[in-house]
Amino acid sequence: MKFRLATAILPLIALAGCGSGNSTGNLSAPATPIAAIAAPAGQNWAETTALTAEGGYRLGNPNAPIKLVEYGSRTCPTCGQFGREGMEPLIKNYVSTGKVSYEFRDFLVHGAPDLAAALLGTCGGPQPFFPLLEQMYQNQTTYLDKLQKMSPEAQAKFPSMKPNQVATALAEQMGLIEFVKQRGIPEDKARACLNDQAKLEAAAKLSDDATSSGKVTGTPTFLVNDQKVDAVAWSQLEPILKGAGG
Repeated sequence: MKFRLATAILPLIALAGCGSGNSTGNLSAPATPIAAIAAPAGQNWAETTALTAEGGYRLGNPNAPIKLVEYGSRTCPTCGQFGREGMEPLIKNYVSTGKVSYEFRDFLVHGAPDLAAALLGTCGGPQPFFPLLEQMYQNQTTYLDKLQKMSPEAQAKFPSMKPNQVATALAEQMGLIEFVKQRGIPEDKARACLNDQAKLEAAAKLSDDATSSGKVTGTPTFLVNDQKVDAVAWSQLEPILKGAGG
């Protein structure tokens, strides 16, 4: 596992790499508006979720002509602001039309705290992934405040602990085990996810691959049809989606 899990927890929460990704610009010429694409009978694009080959979770039409990918961090306040302001209109006005698919890929910009949140955020599988992500962002301030209160004595134990043990300790500190328990994930399942070595390695690989691509240097990073765009907020991203034909 190449990805380096943070042991100096609190300094990293001082937003290193959060909201600071360098972008390559917007899509070129405005596209002709795309017609809505109906979901198959009995289905709703806003509820169609799948795990992708890259390791992210995609919401919406798998064949949507506009493919939006976000590399995000559950402990990044800039990502949290996007989640609180942008997820509802993104899903309601774009994903539900079948014109845009939205894939979220956890990027562990803050190391171990992000790992703990990502392991629990993916614990329920595809169906609850996006509701849980949105609710985590709605409650982000609460669990970040709890993280900031972690004692130096507790942090000092991390270098001698395994990554799964660090993730579990941080999840307990942030109150995230109880958080997902209240949202349908039993505590024993949550703890099993935190101790799942394969899930940990998959989460680390997703961040490693993103870093190696050269496209992701901070969070949030948005790609539209595999092109990195100049946006970190919904007010910046929505015009780009409209310009792509959304």
